[in-house]
Amino acid sequence: MYCYVCSKNRYLGIWYNNITGQTIVWVANRVNPINDSNGLLKIKSNGKILLLIQNTTAVWWTNSTARVENPLLQLLDSGNLVVRDGKDSEPENYLWQSFDYPSDTILPGMKIGINLRTGLNRRLAAWKNWDDPSPGDFTFGEELQGNPKMVQRKGSEKYYRNGHGFSGMPNLRSNPIFCYYFVWNENEVYYIYSPKNKSVMSRFVLNQTQSVRQRYTWNPETQTWKLFSIMPSDLCDRSGICGPNGNCDNNKLPACQCLTSSYSKSLNCKSGDGFIRIGKVKIPETTNSWVNKTMNLKQCRAKCLRNCSCMAYTNLYVRRGGSGCAIWFGNLLDIKQFQSDGQDLYIRLSASEAGSAL
Repeated sequence: MYCYVCSKNRYLGIWYNNITGQTIVWVANRVNPINDSNGLLKIKSNGKILLLIQNTTAVWWTNSTARVENPLLQLLDSGNLVVRDGKDSEPENYLWQSFDYPSDTILPGMKIGINLRTGLNRRLAAWKNWDDPSPGDFTFGEELQGNPKMVQRKGSEKYYRNGHGFSGMPNLRSNPIFCYYFVWNENEVYYIYSPKNKSVMSRFVLNQTQSVRQRYTWNPETQTWKLFSIMPSDLCDRSGICGPNGNCDNNKLPACQCLTSSYSKSLNCKSGDGFIRIGKVKIPETTNSWVNKTMNLKQCRAKCLRNCSCMAYTNLYVRRGGSGCAIWFGNLLDIKQFQSDGQDLYIRLSASEAGSAL
């Protein structure tokens, strides 16, 4: 499992078998390469893995305090490197797995997100450059402030976010190749995907050079990786590009439009306030939001109307007719207009402006 990456440095890595070229999907010792050929991979009796130089100095290791009778290190066809007890009757009771510590690539069946009980945070970090797998400044992972969402960052800058329930990626919610899932419960919050056809090879990778994330599928006829999607894909995908209370529409000039003509006016919170529906959008940044998973849309509207600071509301989930409630306080950020699909957003208007509002 050693891979040589265009230098004297050597790494413990995982790549595809039986395809043209070497497509690397995981690197263990990203920060500490082995600079000669005297590397040794060792598994201890407690299931701990060590990567050693000349059998003495550890450059990478896993943490394990388990008591194991027969530790086994196994590379699965999924690309997951696992440690398990050979005497355990449940083969998926892993003591450690590489899927919990991704590099720059998501594979089918890999969770990206946070275990709320243990604090384990599975997130991607791009390679520093094409021949240096050490972590660059381009990252992708789950963020919990307000309503959980998947966010790409360049350093500390928020660069792109999916939108809750993939509202920022409507073209991916229904497609013939992949199934996408967002799971959020008391134990964990994560994103995961799987191909509808198990024979399809696919990967999702952060590209440090281009500051994008790319999804590829393998084309067996041409023996090449085919680009399936890229994010961000246009100006309006950039996080907050239009500033507060703007709606970014690639089909208009300028692309940045005001949400409504009256939104910037102060609201007096009088009886008679209403809402205007803006359809087919990526819903706003959720840091300054409140969510409830059980309310319906009517209850959500009433909740927002009772709070003078509430500026907008919508369903939290859009599948099966919509359910749940999300409401926003203060400025609305990072809204994108789509020509089809997307989600409805209900913007608050003052009583004087709400003649035909909802």
